[in-house]
Amino acid sequence: MTDAPVRIAEADERHAVLAFTGDLDAPALRVLEELLLEPRLRKTGAWTLEMSSLEHIDLSCAYALLRTVTRTPEPVELTVRGARPAVHRTLRQAGLDTVAGFTK
Repeated sequence: MTDAPVRIAEADERHAVLAFTGDLDAPALRVLEELLLEPRLRKTGAWTLEMSSLEHIDLSCAYALLRTVTRTPEPVELTVRGARPAVHRTLRQAGLDTVAGFTK
C-alpha cells in the first residue's frame, strides 16, 4: 500500500495529529494498528484525529482506535476533527464518542 490512509502529520511530547484520507477499512486495518503502536504516540497526552479527508471508516478500524485509546498506560485526550456524517456515525457506533470530543 503506497498511499496509507492514515499517517502521523505531527507529533511532539504534548500533542499528535493523525491525518486520515480516503477509505479506512479492513485492508487498511493492519496499517492502522501498526501506526497506533508508533512510539511517538506513546509520548503524547493528546491526539487529534484529522478526518476531514476521510471518506469511509469501517467498524473494525473504529474499534481499533477505541481499543488503542482505552488501553494506553496514560490517559489520552482525544479529539476527532472534521469527520463527515457517515464517519461520525461509525465512530459513534463503535463507542468512540465516550472517549473523544468531536469538532468541525
